[in-house]
Amino acid sequence: LLFMKKRIAIPVEGDMLSAHFGHCQAFAFVDIENNNVTNITMMDPPEHQPGTFPRWVAANGATDVIAGGMGARAIELFNQNGVNAFVGAPIKTPKELVEDFLANKLSLNANYCDHKEGEEHHGCHH
Repeated sequence: LLFMKKRIAIPVEGDMLSAHFGHCQAFAFVDIENNNVTNITMMDPPEHQPGTFPRWVAANGATDVIAGGMGARAIELFNQNGVNAFVGAPIKTPKELVEDFLANKLSLNANYCDHKEGEEHHGCHH
C-alpha cells in the first residue's frame, strides 16, 4: 500500500457531486498517488444508455467511483469491471469527497436497498 495509485471517478453537476448518477453532466477523474491528489480531469461521458457509464468509467482507468444515488445494476457492472462503487456520498466537491475518502471520513448513506439485520433504514424508498 506504500505506493497506492488510485483513480476515483465522481459524477458531477457543476462543481458538485451529482445526486443522480445517470443524469450527471460530467465526471471528475481524480488521480491519487500515496494519498495525495495529483490531478483532477473533467470528462464528458458518452450518451447515457444502461451500462455505458460503468464500462466507460472503467475504460478510463478508474479504480473506484464515489456517487450519490446509483442503482444496484450499475454497482454490479462497476464491480464486474473491477471498479469499487461507493454509494450515498454527500453533495460536496470532488476534491472534498476524495480527501474525506483518503482520510476514511467519507460518510456514505447508501440509498439503494441492501439492509442487514438491525440496521437503521435511511432514505430507502420502495
